[in-house]
Order: sequence, then C-alpha cells, then structure tokens
Amino acid sequence: MGVDAAVALFSLVFPPIVDFVKKKFLGKGQDTPEATLSTLATTKPEVMPQFVQAQASLLDAQTKYFNRDVCGIPAQWCVTLRASIRPIAVVIAFVVLVTMAVLSITSEHLNDVDGSIDKMLTGIRYSCEVILSSWFGDRLTLDK
Repeated sequence: MGVDAAVALFSLVFPPIVDFVKKKFLGKGQDTPEATLSTLATTKPEVMPQFVQAQASLLDAQTKYFNRDVCGIPAQWCVTLRASIRPIAVVIAFVVLVTMAVLSITSEHLNDVDGSIDKMLTGIRYSCEVILSSWFGDRLTLDK
C-alpha cells in the first residue's frame, strides 16, 4: 500500500512541480516582442512598421523551419488515433485497476497466487497507477 501511494503521489505531483520550477527559475521574458513594440510606440513610432514586418518575417521563418519535414497532411484517422491514445490508455488503466480490486475482494483463493504472477500483477498495478496519476497530474497547474 505504501509503494502504491508513493507511486501515485509522485506521478500526480511531479508535473506541477516541474511546471513551477520552470516558471520560478526561468521566469517570464521581459524582452518580449510586445514589450519592445510598446517601448517603440512611445519612443520611436516611425520604426514600428519595420519592427512588425520583421516580427512577421521571423514568425514565417520559424514556421517554415518547424514544418521542414512535413510532406503533407496526415490522414484524419491517423490524427484521431494519435489524439485518442492517451485517453484510451487512461480508460484501460482504470478498468484494469477496478478489475484487480474487484477480483481481490471477491477471490477466495487469493493466497494461492504463484510468486512470479504476483510480481507481474504488482508491476501491472504500478504501471496503471502511474498512467492514471500522471494524467491527472498534467491537469494540475499553478496558474489561474
């Protein structure tokens, strides 16, 4: 029970902690394009059009660089499958854990389980707990 709780809590708490550390130590950039544009608006408004054009060109170049390996649009079934992998894994993990819980409560021969099967079931249970708690942990944020 203690290891189960530790695995679940770690997977639940780890994503928000990483998010907090990134925001705390990396901080929000003070030198953003919006801040620069705001400064230009008050100091040199005549260069604002060139700055906006340069930002648009930079964004276009970054988009082209990011999409350099894209050969076309993937099929809709492929997009749907990729989007559904994580929710399907969460549902399967939940079903497996509920089934294991029901079988452990209703089974009369629980002590007759072989040692190797017990280790395998423990590994499956830990994996399902990590899947479920990390899914919920990704939804916890420190922002409003």
